[in-house]
Amino acid sequence: MGALDKLYQRYRDRVEFLLVYIREAHPADGWSAQVNPRLRYVKQPATSTQRFQVANSCVTDLQISIPCLIDSMDDATMKAYNALPDRLYLVGKNGRIAFKGRHGPFGFKPRELETAIEAELAALEGAP
Repeated sequence: MGALDKLYQRYRDRVEFLLVYIREAHPADGWSAQVNPRLRYVKQPATSTQRFQVANSCVTDLQISIPCLIDSMDDATMKAYNALPDRLYLVGKNGRIAFKGRHGPFGFKPRELETAIEAELAALEGAP
């Protein structure tokens, strides 16, 4: 998340960044993967209030400064963007998907997103 936060700091005056918190990929009461001992596993939130609390804790713990939205309990955003467990997207001014990263955590590559941001900004600057 540190690399993504640096992108946010670098481009936030020209690109709107939003982090969308979706359902837990590895909840303690589901398919948990103890690959990172620093992570704190939580139960899958069952209500909007619980999802908000878990998302808020995550954003606070990771010291994320990117504005955060929270997916609805029907997981509409996660389903629309095929975003579980995590994924980077860049949506262009015209509403088209300008960049779709691979599934995380191994496909979560902020440098690829930065390349796409630069290309999108260059295209906008060259547009009549």
